[in-house]
Amino acid sequence: MDKKLKVLIADANQTESEKLAETLADELEIASVVNDGVRAVEDIMKYHPDVVVIDTMLPMIDGLGVIEKCREKLSDKDMPSFIVTTFIGTQKLIECINHMEVDYCIMKPFQPDILLHRIEQITRMKYMSQQIQYQQEKDSDGPKNFDTAKYDIRQDVTKIIRDLGIPAHIKGYQYIREGIIMAIEDVNMMNYITKLLYPTIAKKYKTTSSSVERAIRHAIEVAWNRGKVELLEEMFGYTISAGKGKPTNSEFIALIADKMRLDYRMNAS
Repeated sequence: MDKKLKVLIADANQTESEKLAETLADELEIASVVNDGVRAVEDIMKYHPDVVVIDTMLPMIDGLGVIEKCREKLSDKDMPSFIVTTFIGTQKLIECINHMEVDYCIMKPFQPDILLHRIEQITRMKYMSQQIQYQQEKDSDGPKNFDTAKYDIRQDVTKIIRDLGIPAHIKGYQYIREGIIMAIEDVNMMNYITKLLYPTIAKKYKTTSSSVERAIRHAIEVAWNRGKVELLEEMFGYTISAGKGKPTNSEFIALIADKMRLDYRMNAS
């Protein structure tokens, strides 16, 4: 994760795409800038970027068509992450994008630093997931869910969130701790954060799901404003600055849970 991420930009607007590439070049390796779908497919195969930033409205083959072509030609392991950009926010298009299971969709116009933040966030989460999958395959002769009983998970989670700068007196402290523990014990929990994780925490603490969500968001804001920059950078994988924004509730919980699951697996190996 130390080397620069390799990114391909595909946008019909040549001026804007080159300007974006120039802005991102200090932080990322720009593999290619293309202005049509055919070139996009060709250069994805040629350069094997980590991330493709692609507009929906490309000539010759549209953005979603490019993604379909790549899925036909590449294995899951070799597929880049896709961030779709669009001026059009219709429900039908959003449903289509969701169906394609792209990694992120961002509406135009957008700030380059927000895009950079998303690129780094997505790739870090993908990296962590790959590491966990690798450990699961390595331990395939045993149960996939490692035995958490021999670890003091609550104590370990408590230490991490305190180190991140979340004070114990705010409600979000307890809620985040419960959420991380639940995500460690059940890797599928983050797929149901609003339908299961928030309601489960709310029931335990006799409050509402919306209150849990707000309290967790507030706790993350506190960590971002008062926490240790070095630890935040290490944990979340990108430079901490006011312009880059905070992770979402689910990203915050998932990244910490993934890191701890990976640490436990490696210690057990």
